[in-house]
Amino acid sequence: MDEPTKKIAVVTGAGSGIGRSVALALAAAGWAVALAGRRAEPLEETAAAAGTGADVLCVPADVSDPDDVNRLFESVRTRYGRLDLLFNNAGTFGPGGVPLEDITYEAWRSVVDVNLTGAFLCAQAAFRQMKGQDPQGGRIVNNGSISAHVPRPNSIAYTATKHAMTGLTKSLSLDGRPYRIACGQIDIGNAATEMTERMQTGILQANGQLAVEPVMDAADVARTVLHMAELPLEANVQFATVMATAMPYIGRG
Repeated sequence: MDEPTKKIAVVTGAGSGIGRSVALALAAAGWAVALAGRRAEPLEETAAAAGTGADVLCVPADVSDPDDVNRLFESVRTRYGRLDLLFNNAGTFGPGGVPLEDITYEAWRSVVDVNLTGAFLCAQAAFRQMKGQDPQGGRIVNNGSISAHVPRPNSIAYTATKHAMTGLTKSLSLDGRPYRIACGQIDIGNAATEMTERMQTGILQANGQLAVEPVMDAADVARTVLHMAELPLEANVQFATVMATAMPYIGRG
């Protein structure tokens, strides 16, 4: 069967930040994009920003809810008949600045449920679709983080889930080989989004001081994801790190 001319993507967390930037970049490049997120209104704002000529589908969904995830991917299958890309982006930082010993079980679970379980559920649903469709195959790009490499102070839940995302990426990459399913991960540092606003006012450093950190435009991340997405399935960016050039990560800060 010939390869379809229009590529189909699902972007989770598409109502704001990196998810919105990636969804807009994909739509501008001619992809059909299913926008997923918990609230309908931000998704509609992303759809409006994509323009009247864009092929977008808004599907409110909580990625930590298996029923919502199944409904999301069924909606995409019904509308488009196939899936070429999942950008597994939905995530939450959780309780910021809370000492490890004071994190509640509920707070821990809320971060794990979205960042790890949600990523797994979406990847599993995408994998099933990509394995079963004709032509077979597709690509999953997971949003890791600089926190998949090194933590910030008082970020144990977020850091643990982002380290786990690396294991998820590697397993998906291995298990997808027989079915032309490629999986890669983009580790992002200090993209200017709602989640990183505090970087520009001062954030706790490992030495106990507060410091303003450089940020970069989320569109710079989107260009990288688009490059990963548009490679032929015979090629894969396994891991990419995209960060504000002068952020305190490499060396001693």
